[in-house]
Amino acid sequence: MRVLGFDPGLSITGYGCVTGDIVRPSIVEAGVFRLTKRGEPLASIGDRLVELEEDVQGLVERVKPDLIAIEGMFAHKDHPGTVVKMAHARGVILLVARRAGVEVCELKPAEVKKAATGSGRATKEQMQLSVQEMFGLPELPKPADLADALAIASCALRRYQFESMTR
Repeated sequence: MRVLGFDPGLSITGYGCVTGDIVRPSIVEAGVFRLTKRGEPLASIGDRLVELEEDVQGLVERVKPDLIAIEGMFAHKDHPGTVVKMAHARGVILLVARRAGVEVCELKPAEVKKAATGSGRATKEQMQLSVQEMFGLPELPKPADLADALAIASCALRRYQFESMTR
């Protein structure tokens, strides 16, 4: 089973495709999409969404996931505008998944943090350290969006495999 996880954003969208089992997942491909109009530092939201769609479409065609996992919506009291920006990026990813006929799993940030670190309130640094250990990486996965996407994918993989075992 291949799970493609996304940490959606309008500046940076992290992605990670994992396979394997509950004990030791392995990375198929991981990275980030830096969303700017090619060659220009500031692009309109529309330009970034078009670029994100092209990037996600190419990625889905390349890694052929069985499941796409995406971070669920959340609002932070100190950054209320983030939820709107995140919603735009999520919409593009959900659209690409739907067009490709790939099932989608939405995970709450606290669920992913708890699965990765044991605490639903883990910091970005704790998530990066946990993902580094989980996949046996020689270096800390950077940026944090990359680590989060890998954690989202591995959490969805575990959930899917656990549910399959209990049926």
